[in-house]
Amino acid sequence: MSFDALLWLSFGGPEGPEDVRPFLENVVRGRGVPPERLDEVEAHYQHFGGVSPINRLNLEAIEAVKARGLELPIYFGNRNWHPMVEDTVARMKADGVRRALVFPTSAYGGYSACRQYDEDIVRALQAVPDGPELVKLRQFFDHPLFIGAFADGVRAAASSLSGSYRLVFTAHSVPVSADKAAGPASEGGYRYSRQVVEASRLVAAELGVTEYDVVWQSRSGPPQIPWLEPDIVDHIDALHAKGVTGVVVCPIGFVSDHLEVVWDLDTEARDRAAELGMEFARAATPNSDPRFSELVVELVAEHTADAPVRKLSSFVAAGCTVNGAPCAPLCCEPAKRPART
Repeated sequence: MSFDALLWLSFGGPEGPEDVRPFLENVVRGRGVPPERLDEVEAHYQHFGGVSPINRLNLEAIEAVKARGLELPIYFGNRNWHPMVEDTVARMKADGVRRALVFPTSAYGGYSACRQYDEDIVRALQAVPDGPELVKLRQFFDHPLFIGAFADGVRAAASSLSGSYRLVFTAHSVPVSADKAAGPASEGGYRYSRQVVEASRLVAAELGVTEYDVVWQSRSGPPQIPWLEPDIVDHIDALHAKGVTGVVVCPIGFVSDHLEVVWDLDTEARDRAAELGMEFARAATPNSDPRFSELVVELVAEHTADAPVRKLSSFVAAGCTVNGAPCAPLCCEPAKRPART
């Protein structure tokens, strides 16, 4: 099949202190998140000068993909901050792009991890009449290059510790109701958490580790709404109570060092471990690993060169959609939209 371009679609992040509040308001628009919660998250961003690393990391990853000789021009667009995806798709149309692939910077299924990117595509095409056809690439949580990069990240992190450790995988928490609705209804739900657990199992298997934990981080909802648990900081407390003296945290749910990684893990979780006298190391995310750019090129080649679909699990290869249509009937219905901050 013929394509004219690749659209790199991501979450977005502020580029300075004055951007933080309007960025966060974009993130939670229409969801009734209380101002005090925004105040709390704004303080996290301001701790790092009001700049999220996400845009820089995306641009670096795009350059790495270009260096691999991808013949398609790459356009960069975001959901919540500039360059906004609507503006990017308008530029694509002006440049004569008629058909493009879309790489969403999330490896998983579920509303926030997959379906919301479909909504971004729909919104962009509504804003740009007669815009290009947009074909979203599939989920890649079980791709061997993704798993291999994380496994090596764990090895490097573990080598920095002086003693034994517990391996803990972590991903962004979502409301239990959203996870229950993740995937097509016929599948029984919980696609997001089941994929996270499977990716963790695959990394642990490559490492030869049989005992490990899967926990969650970055919840942002009111306390009366159940979210996936346990939280990473609470889990560090529980490990300490069991006599564990070291922990290696693998952020399996993230492709790059988002603010959730550098704050929730490198700051809060690391500080809590230090308070308890525990050694702490955080495995690298795959964004800077050469295998990540290779993975993107492979996903593109599945559509442009009939390349084989490489995956390590028995999960269905899902997430590939055209112009934002759901990948299956009633898939990841957004009845209760979680706020991701």
